[in-house]
Amino acid sequence: MTPARRSAALRAWLIAGTLDIAYAMAWTTLAGGTVGGMLRGIARGPFGDGAGGWGVGGALAGLGVHFAIMAAMVAAWFAAARRWPALGAAPWGWTGALYGFFLYLVMNAVVLPLRFGASFPPADPVQGLIALVPHILLVGWPIAWFAHNKETR
Repeated sequence: MTPARRSAALRAWLIAGTLDIAYAMAWTTLAGGTVGGMLRGIARGPFGDGAGGWGVGGALAGLGVHFAIMAAMVAAWFAAARRWPALGAAPWGWTGALYGFFLYLVMNAVVLPLRFGASFPPADPVQGLIALVPHILLVGWPIAWFAHNKETR
């Protein structure tokens, strides 16, 4: 990977990761939850239910897990774009939206049901949109935009 591509991937990781977790923090707070509890919930994914009682350490672990997942999402996109150059040639808005939708499906139809027994599709369509829209706008679009930048191709 060229230095420009590495820089673009790093920026995509930081921007998409920050936008996504900021959205989760805001949504959690508006729903009456706590940011620490939400982050410990993320940590429960790989570290088990005990991570929910880790206090600040669990919240920091959850933040680390979030950014590790985001790194995998960015790496997958950049690898796919290298393998299939048409991804970089297509309009970034469309490819980013499709990638965000794909990530939503992976997370909500595979990961969450396997780990937490969550149902898919959600019984409440509004809850589905609340999960889908940020995957597209805050994750898929920034990743595709940074990858599509002419200086990084």
